[in-house]
Amino acid sequence: MKVFAAMAPELPLAEVPGYARRVERLGFDGVHVAETIHDSMATALLAVEHTTRITVRTAVTLAFVRSPTLVAYAAWDLAVLSGGRFELGLGTQIRQNIQDRFGMPWTEPRARMAEYVAVLTALFEAFRTGESVHYEGDCYRVTRLQPYFNPGPKDIAAPHIWLGAVNAGMCELAGATAHGVVTHSTNSDPDYLRAVVRPALEGGARGRDRQPLLIASTAIATGSTDAAVARERERQRRMLAFLLSTPAYAPALQRRGWTELAGRLRTLTHQRRWDELPTVLNDVALDELLTCGRYDELPQLLHTKYASVADGVVLPPLGDDDDRPIRQCVESLKTMGTKRT
Repeated sequence: MKVFAAMAPELPLAEVPGYARRVERLGFDGVHVAETIHDSMATALLAVEHTTRITVRTAVTLAFVRSPTLVAYAAWDLAVLSGGRFELGLGTQIRQNIQDRFGMPWTEPRARMAEYVAVLTALFEAFRTGESVHYEGDCYRVTRLQPYFNPGPKDIAAPHIWLGAVNAGMCELAGATAHGVVTHSTNSDPDYLRAVVRPALEGGARGRDRQPLLIASTAIATGSTDAAVARERERQRRMLAFLLSTPAYAPALQRRGWTELAGRLRTLTHQRRWDELPTVLNDVALDELLTCGRYDELPQLLHTKYASVADGVVLPPLGDDDDRPIRQCVESLKTMGTKRT
């Protein structure tokens, strides 16, 4: 089983190099770089520059707020600099954030993402060969790439493209066009992965010569001691309460019959009562959504839940815990393997 470490979205850029080196030193396969208050590509650059072995994957870079050509340039540079260790994870975000936080237009996300990936693929091939590019679709048109603006020819492997996905449609698109899918913390419970995500992913991949991978970015509360786990559990309560107030993620509650809970969370956000969100997410719901356990307990817990449905898992951002239990946890998970059928 592949094991990745998340990076805290609020981590100051000056601390990214040290964090990335720590992730590498502890034996992780890679680090996941989020995008909330920092540019994910800038953060990934720092992680790539200060490591030599691990995969550095954005999880996820927001596609619809950027020109695909600019993303292609940045991803290509990172692929070259890293010697092939950089991987580009893309996500759509939700309508309100695209329109009201970024001031960008919103269109139907699945078709737009399909075109976005197609443009990137065409550009990567142009960079590899040194040739021009010609793509015309309903959402994007890229038909000009003079030699002066082409970083190629450079015969390297294009960076793998991953999609962040919640619903079946985007998972199917990932199967058809991407290297794999990174799930969201609100849709990573094993039953949903088994019933919805995995079938959609494999259905989309029908006819391809390889099966796409599934990385479960699940909600985990862990630490070296029971007290540390308890503190992390409350941090996760705050995070999940905020995420689940978003209609796009509310199905995680509705599937369990907690429709009223989803509505209450949404009402609080409409009223901008952000601090009250965690008080609504009760212990029953939290324990259903979270995997809780010390680092020495975590390998067996995650293997039991995910070995039959996922190719890898993402552990939460590393705190101030001693490195030894984290390293042992990672080693145990990597040796357990998967048993997908």
